[in-house]
Amino acid sequence: MRALRRGLWEGWAMAAARDPPEVSLREATQRKLRRFSELRGKVVAPGEFWDIVAITAADEKQELAYNQQLSEKLKRKELPLGVQYHVFVDPAGAKIGNGGSTLCALQCLEKLYGDKWNSFTILLIHSGGYSQRLPNASALGKIFTALPLGNPIYQMLELKLAMYIDFPSHMNPGILVTCADDIELYSIGEFEFIRFDKPGFTALAHPSSLMIGTTHGVFVLEPFDDLEHRDLEYRSCHRFLHKPSIEKMYQFNAVCRSGHFCQQDFAGGDTADLKLDSDYVYTDSLFYMDHKSAKILLGFYEKIGTLSCEIDAYGDFLQALGPGATVEYTRNTSNVVKEGSELVEMRQRIFHLLKGTSLNVVVLNNSKFYHIGTTEEYLFYFTSDNSLKSELGLQSITFSIFPDTPECSGKTSCIIQSILDSTCSVAPGSVVEYSRLGPDVSVGENCIISGSHVITKAPLPAYSFVCSLSLKMNRCLKYSTMAFGVQDNLKKSVKTLSDIKLLQFFGVCFLSCLDVWNLKVTEELFSGNKTCLSLWTARIFPVCSSLSDSVTTSLRMLNAVKNKSAFSLNSYRLLSIEEMLIYKDVGDMITYREQIFLEVSLKSNLI
Repeated sequence: MRALRRGLWEGWAMAAARDPPEVSLREATQRKLRRFSELRGKVVAPGEFWDIVAITAADEKQELAYNQQLSEKLKRKELPLGVQYHVFVDPAGAKIGNGGSTLCALQCLEKLYGDKWNSFTILLIHSGGYSQRLPNASALGKIFTALPLGNPIYQMLELKLAMYIDFPSHMNPGILVTCADDIELYSIGEFEFIRFDKPGFTALAHPSSLMIGTTHGVFVLEPFDDLEHRDLEYRSCHRFLHKPSIEKMYQFNAVCRSGHFCQQDFAGGDTADLKLDSDYVYTDSLFYMDHKSAKILLGFYEKIGTLSCEIDAYGDFLQALGPGATVEYTRNTSNVVKEGSELVEMRQRIFHLLKGTSLNVVVLNNSKFYHIGTTEEYLFYFTSDNSLKSELGLQSITFSIFPDTPECSGKTSCIIQSILDSTCSVAPGSVVEYSRLGPDVSVGENCIISGSHVITKAPLPAYSFVCSLSLKMNRCLKYSTMAFGVQDNLKKSVKTLSDIKLLQFFGVCFLSCLDVWNLKVTEELFSGNKTCLSLWTARIFPVCSSLSDSVTTSLRMLNAVKNKSAFSLNSYRLLSIEEMLIYKDVGDMITYREQIFLEVSLKSNLI
């Protein structure tokens, strides 16, 4: 929820006698989108765009899925041409975090290009997670999440490339590091550009509430003489704090006093806590490192060989920078997901490696940061938030066949590249993507339907999550549909079978659900690590021979829980989500999307 509020609370800007900040932000965003649209499918001139766009992947299955999708995009001329697009996979073994993925990517660049990459501008997008908080992105990747925008539709990759369209031509050779599930919007002067031309590291900074600062990186900036804030400021950073407490923000002088900013009017959401005279901090998003700094990190990685712990590119690289950096943070593991025995030692080595390196900050006072990495954020921004809708030009119906529905300023449904029968109904607050909905299908509010073919006339309960995957099992094409509640926590795990009563499925005790489905509590009920039992690893989703049968069967198990009526799963082969991703048939899923694309194109007379 904190990440959700960040997008709601942050739209700080100069109080100047010109276009209101929300207007200039929207116009700047639309200009970038138009510029990118002009480059789609065209060979770019040298220096006009990135030399290399690289995406990280967690394993070989994900690498294959990403490469297949990139190939399809290039074939359909949805990306700028004449650019090197790469997918760099993490080495097998222990998880290494996005910091480890960064080091691995540097090694891949060195192997592919030798000394040539010292003259390249490179965009590195971290997309190596399994998106357990937004599972409709799990199979094909967060960076390929569809957006209700564009023709052909944009995915997060295109939006990233569009929002960074001005960067390469004002950047020295080096690497810009970003994540796949966030959106940075900003507005600066008409004749200004963000420049990445200083040695060391350079990071973007956005004004944020102190509460938001506790969940992000916070910059302690060197003193600034200018009395009036501008939309674009180049500052030096004394030190970087990673997810600090509010007490520490004050202790290290990270907090700025308000007085130059005005609060934008936001539609919806809880903005009452953000007062016009609130103190604020500057928080992080993406960062750049010059080629010299990248080579230092590469030399370090080649020296240590194999990583056996997770490194955070933000917490472990940026905290080592600036004249005020101290080694104390290396022993603080409170924000670490998995603490390994070598973590502190590795952090200390990185600190001494980077100590003395400068951290430059590009302050963007009229900017917004949106995180779209959870089902809650996904539904809110696509159906309810008028700010992002206005800034990006998001649509309620994008490249779809769907009964006409009146546009309204409140909560709407969102339909992306889908075909819906004229007798369908989709309640406000729900998103349907890459799907077919048959006659009289009724979707409740706040649902996510992805990659599915729904023919059942039984209403889909409100807050349902339904996502279908094509599978290749014993050389045969099969289908399985994950179905649960959008508010279910798939990451929550217990260590023993006796504790699975602590898990919840659609708000119901998981143990009770197993009774409804006539499933026994045994170790075989879960895949993978038997001491990490969760909805993610629970073998509860039926395998079927057709896509529509798969959806119908999974909806029956969902409705059985809602209605407290028995529905035995004993006769089905059952998979966990973890296993579905192992068996996924990316080619068939892409083909299904392509079939919908062609049908919509023909019926819309777009071909």
